[in-house]
Amino acid sequence: MSELAAGSPARAEALVPLRSRAGAALIAATVLASGVAWYDAYVVNVAVPALGTHFGASVTAVQWTLTSYLLAVAALLLLAGALADRFGRRRILVIGLGVMLAGSVLCATAPSIEWLIGARAVQGVGAALVVPISLALLNGTLRVSDRARGIGIWAGLSTLMTTVGPYAGGWLIDHASWHWVFLVPIPLILVVFVVLRAVPDPSQASRSLSVDVVGAVLGALGLGGVVYALSEGAASGWSSPRVLVAGVVGVVSLVVLLPYERRQRAPMLKLSLFGSRQFDAINVVTVLLYGALAAAGYLFVVMCQLKLGYTAAQSGAALIPASVVFLILSPFSGSLVSRVGPRWLMVAGIVLIALAQVLLAQVEPGSGYLTAILPAALVQGAGLGLTVTPLTAAVLAAVSDADLGEASAVNDAAARVGAVAAIALVPVLLGVGAGSSLAESLTDGYRPAMIVLGAVCAGAAIVAGLFVSNERADAPRLAPPAPHHGCALPVTSSH
Repeated sequence: MSELAAGSPARAEALVPLRSRAGAALIAATVLASGVAWYDAYVVNVAVPALGTHFGASVTAVQWTLTSYLLAVAALLLLAGALADRFGRRRILVIGLGVMLAGSVLCATAPSIEWLIGARAVQGVGAALVVPISLALLNGTLRVSDRARGIGIWAGLSTLMTTVGPYAGGWLIDHASWHWVFLVPIPLILVVFVVLRAVPDPSQASRSLSVDVVGAVLGALGLGGVVYALSEGAASGWSSPRVLVAGVVGVVSLVVLLPYERRQRAPMLKLSLFGSRQFDAINVVTVLLYGALAAAGYLFVVMCQLKLGYTAAQSGAALIPASVVFLILSPFSGSLVSRVGPRWLMVAGIVLIALAQVLLAQVEPGSGYLTAILPAALVQGAGLGLTVTPLTAAVLAAVSDADLGEASAVNDAAARVGAVAAIALVPVLLGVGAGSSLAESLTDGYRPAMIVLGAVCAGAAIVAGLFVSNERADAPRLAPPAPHHGCALPVTSSH
């Protein structure tokens, strides 16, 4: 084990305080890096009508501009975490940002919908390296005593990108062109490159430089196959040969992965992480909560555009108050979790999120923003503010500093798979029938669908209350992005 192994004096000296030049650079770099990845995931929701009109593409083709991104992210997350833990988090983060930069240029210059789908997959490859690694770098570099507050600040500031991003993208679509939507991340990525020069990385020598190639292939095939089957099954039918083949390949690959990794000296997926009830429970909560939020975010944006008559910018801005509340509460939540423990903060927050979905279920044509949407947005923001940081602290006992990248990747994979699974069930929840349009299905299906998603959130609260330990924690390790707008399939037209 190297001198910078977890718990060694040399490693402790390499950690930086939050209130320092390196600490400020660390916050800035990780916030911007995560924000760019989440912006790319969410902004397509408001760009779909413009993309469909410009390319004359079918609804299914346009939907793949998001699905290809999600598929690439989900398939490579486990590999990204393993690479970061072996080769250094900052190094892999820089590579991921470079890939995202290239993908942004390819998207902005896309001459066809097929080109755009491929370019979005390139962005997804970069995002798979950026999403789990940015937070792993933050947690692994800050002093232990500063991590709870640091993660609260990170969560609050990063949320601005997921909220302001869709609004900014909608404004650019309304007033300029869809091309500009994909150019926004470029200057932000360049800033991150500069700021990262002031950020140390204690993980540089944490492990031997080896890669589990077979495990990486099995993980990519497993997650990629399952995500593809869930995404395509809703559109092509669950009995479609390509859906069945992808699903079978994915499931078999994941089943084979477990015993294979158990025999490896340096496995890509450290199965001992799953020996903790705490780690297992928080990932179940993640699947339920983030899946429900993703599907609810998709339904709400669809409702705004197809039934309430909102423009792209207006639908992107509708939940900004939720992020404002979240931004205010996150630092306090980060401080509070180290004193009272994560369990009941999580339970209270998730219950509020469930209540917000029930309130949003009451939205209908003619509903006023101030009376129908704003109260729900404020409740959801409060719920997220109480939930996200405690969720990160809940995995404290199961995750060491040396495994931050891998554990973060596992948790983010749980969020992505939950989102895809929930979104795949949206047509079922809405009762979409043969020949019926999405707009028609919303008339009778929107309210019960949102109530069901609120019930799923309630289920996540029950799991947290029963199985998440309430031990105090000073060093939250990981968290997936808070999907205010949903890591969801894009809005489709009414025909």
